[in-house]
Amino acid sequence: MKKSVVILLALVLSVPVFAQGKFGADSAECVKYLSYFSEYMKQNNLKDAAGPWREALSICPPTANQYLFINGQKILRYEIPQERSNPERVQELVDSLLMLSDVRAQYYPKYYAASLNNKAIDAINYLKGDPKRCYQIVSEVTATIEGKCAASVYINQMQLIIGLNKAGEATPDQVLEDYNRLMGYMEQSTNNDVINAKANVEQLFIDSGVASCDNLIALYTPRFETSKDNKAVLTNMVKMLSKSDCFDSDLFLQAVEALYAIDPSKESAYYLYKLYSSRGDNESAAQYLTEAIGHLDGSDKPEDIALLADYNLELATFYFKNLGRSAAAVNVAKTVPDLNPALAGKAYLLIGTIWGSQKCSGNEVESRAQFWVALDYMTRARNADPSLEEETSRLSAQYRRYLPQQADAFMYDLVDGSSYVVSCNGMREVTTVRTNK
Repeated sequence: MKKSVVILLALVLSVPVFAQGKFGADSAECVKYLSYFSEYMKQNNLKDAAGPWREALSICPPTANQYLFINGQKILRYEIPQERSNPERVQELVDSLLMLSDVRAQYYPKYYAASLNNKAIDAINYLKGDPKRCYQIVSEVTATIEGKCAASVYINQMQLIIGLNKAGEATPDQVLEDYNRLMGYMEQSTNNDVINAKANVEQLFIDSGVASCDNLIALYTPRFETSKDNKAVLTNMVKMLSKSDCFDSDLFLQAVEALYAIDPSKESAYYLYKLYSSRGDNESAAQYLTEAIGHLDGSDKPEDIALLADYNLELATFYFKNLGRSAAAVNVAKTVPDLNPALAGKAYLLIGTIWGSQKCSGNEVESRAQFWVALDYMTRARNADPSLEEETSRLSAQYRRYLPQQADAFMYDLVDGSSYVVSCNGMREVTTVRTNK
C-alpha cells in the first residue's frame, strides 16, 4: 500500500532541521531520490515520479528542496482524480495536498503568501462536498495573508459564507462580517484582477438576501458605534446602504457625516447637501453645498471650474427658493458667467427672476424700480442663451405690467432712458428708467 503523505510529513517535521543538515542524516539517499523524482518531473511523468517523491519526502528534511512541495502538489493533484472511486484515499490525498502548502509556507517564508494562497485554491477545488471545512480553510487563509490572495479566493469565500447562511449554518451577521473583511482586504491589493473582483463580491452580497435595508440597519447600527473613525468600514457601509435604498435612514446620514469628518471631499459634501435637502433641513443643506464649493475654489482644472459653476448656480437657486436669501443668491449667481459662459443665460435668468420677485419699499417709483432690473437681466439671459427666448419673453411681459407710470416718474424728475440706482433688500443695481404711458 502507498505510504500516506500525511504520515511522511509528520515524520519529517518531527526531526529538528538543525540536527539533520540540508539533506538530512542520510544525505546520499535523499539526494538520490530527489534526483530520481526530478528526472521524472522533467519528463512530466507524474505517475512514475510519485514513488521516488514519497521516498524523498520520507528521507529528506523540509529544507532540502522546496520542489519537494511544489512538485509534490502536482503529483497529488494528478493522483486525486485517479482515486475518485476510493473516497477515503481521496480524502487522504487532499489532506496531504493542503498540508504541503502549510509546510512550504513554514520553511520557505519568502513564498509564505503564495503557499497559503495555493492552499485556499486547492481547498476550493477539492472540498466542494464539504463547504463548511472549505470555508474554514479559505477564511483562515484570507485572514492570514489579507490582500495577497487571488481574486477567486475572495469571490469563493463570499459564495461559501452565503451558501452556509442559506443552509442555516451561518448567521446574517457572519455574512456581513465576511463582506466587510473581504472588501477591506481587497482594498489593500494592487492586483487588477482583485480590483475588478470587488464588484463581484459586492453583487454577491447584494443578491444574498442579507442586504435588505432593514437587515443592514440592524446589522450596521452596532458596528457604526465602534467604527466611526474607520474609513474602510464607513465607505462600505455608505455604499451598501445606498445600494439598498436606505437613504431615508438616520444611520445612512450618520455614516455619511462620519465619513465626511474623516475624509472631507467635494463629493461627500455634495452628498450631504442632497441628503439634508431631501429632509427639509435647508440650513444644513446649504452649509454642505457651500463646503463642496470650498473644495473646488482655487482649482485650475477645467473640470473643477465647470463643476464649481454648476454648484454655484445650484447654491444660488437654493438660497432663493429654499431660504429666501435673495441678496446672497444674486451674489453667488453673478460668479457663474465668468466660470462657465455656457451657464450665463441661466444665471442671468435666475438673477432677473429674483429681482422680479422682490417687494421693495418707497414711493411709486422706488417700489417698482426692481422690475427695471428684472427686465435688464431677462435681456441678458436671452442674449446669452437663445434657448431661453420663450421663458424670458413671458416673464418680461409680466414685469412690464408693473412698471411705474410715466406721470409718477415725472413727479420725481425721472424720464425714460435716464440712469437710476435701485437699492432693495440688500441688493443694488444701476438700471434705466422705463415707464408705462
